[in-house]
Amino acid sequence: MSGHQKRVTIPKSWPIARKTSKWVAKLSPGPHSAKWSMPLLLVARDMLKLADNAREVKRILYEGQVLVNGKPRRDEKFPVGIFDVISVPALNKQWRMLKNTRGQFTMVFIGGEKASRLVRIDNKTLLKGGKLQLNLSDGTNLLAEGEYHTGDSLVLSLGEAQIEDVISLQPGHTAMVVGGSHTGQVGQIKEILVTKSSMPNRVIISGEQDFETIIDYVYMVGKQSPIFDLGDLR
Repeated sequence: MSGHQKRVTIPKSWPIARKTSKWVAKLSPGPHSAKWSMPLLLVARDMLKLADNAREVKRILYEGQVLVNGKPRRDEKFPVGIFDVISVPALNKQWRMLKNTRGQFTMVFIGGEKASRLVRIDNKTLLKGGKLQLNLSDGTNLLAEGEYHTGDSLVLSLGEAQIEDVISLQPGHTAMVVGGSHTGQVGQIKEILVTKSSMPNRVIISGEQDFETIIDYVYMVGKQSPIFDLGDLR
């Protein structure tokens, strides 16, 4: 059963029933850590209702009918994480993975807007020849030219991952919280509190009420307003 785990042990962020069966698909190594993702099989079957059972989902995936960020994924245990875009060309439908205010993953339908994916710059490295390597929140690296800062968000095209826009981490820009007690809340950054210790920096975000969270939980999602529809995250 190395390829499975018990349902009762799944993270609370997975919006699936815990007592319908004993086992559930286990995540494969991939772009997202286990804390911030869930298996494609569960996304397709339990969240998007693309099939009634695991066998049907595996067949759909094997035929290349489900794309994650513009690429066909045939591994049913492939990790799907925050801000990933799921596309089903046969249905002409696309969804974006987000987190709601209950801390659970949710799929938001992408309507007429252009589908792009969002990643955060978690680190950057200067390579030989002066090339800049951006280390992104989905576990991938991207070579880029220009000025980029840790904490900024990149808007990437699907498939080839071309940079379409940069949303800087700064007061006045719009942020979404993806962890902690304020998960799923969206507001404008009011202040960034830099700590002179090993503790993470903190951010004050204004919304219906001002609140504070650690910078690790913050993703920039727009300037004056979100660049894409966030749906109903309640």
